[in-house]
Amino acid sequence: MTNTQVTLVQIDNYGPWTVTPEPRREADLQTLQSRLYADVSQFVGARDGYVFFTRFDNMIAVTNGLDLDDHRLLQESVGNRYPVSLSLGVAADPDPVEALSEATELVQDAGSAQDRNRREILGGEVAEGTGGEDVRIAHFDVNDATGEYTDELNAFDSFIEIEQAYAELMRYMRTAHRSLSFFVGGDNIIAVCPELGKDAYHDAIAHVEEDVGVALKVGVGSGSSAHAAGMDAKHALEICRAEETRIEFSR
Repeated sequence: MTNTQVTLVQIDNYGPWTVTPEPRREADLQTLQSRLYADVSQFVGARDGYVFFTRFDNMIAVTNGLDLDDHRLLQESVGNRYPVSLSLGVAADPDPVEALSEATELVQDAGSAQDRNRREILGGEVAEGTGGEDVRIAHFDVNDATGEYTDELNAFDSFIEIEQAYAELMRYMRTAHRSLSFFVGGDNIIAVCPELGKDAYHDAIAHVEEDVGVALKVGVGSGSSAHAAGMDAKHALEICRAEETRIEFSR
């Protein structure tokens, strides 16, 4: 049974900071955001978790295996090296959407994202114990993205096509299958899912193809951590590529 631990990572007072004492250069803000994401991703990844950048000022992490001391250390590390601080909410639930909702409420209840008095909040509880199938990861990939898009369209039009597929998959997996989906570069989308059968993945792929005309395939894996489940999903996706199938579960 899945029991996904989700951490909401939110920069404290970021909006006001970007315009105080006057608006900061956009290039500097983009650099700070990308470096902060890289550092948070490296920290969590070293502990077998995944971090997704979403809006950069808000990041969503799958943190099974990390305890509250790990989260405190992350806050301390960022606070020592950046002009901004992080607030963190942590929750676990078989339903990833519910886990994120609980984690978000913990941070929101402590104050607004633009409240200068809210700083380095850490709230919530970590998942008890570990299980071999605590985390379920689905790794989606566009069929022949290079031939269909990269080698045929200019880079921006290719991006539009892939982004449309990502946006529709993200919305549909959230509403129909209680999953959190994230674009992770290239033509790859990773979804954090509850326990779903093959029919649910068939449904999602068929919906995206019908709605935006982009064909997908998916490998599904499970494990005690995001890293373990994600590697299983990658291997399952390789089976899709080798056998020209659309959906494979880790074997």
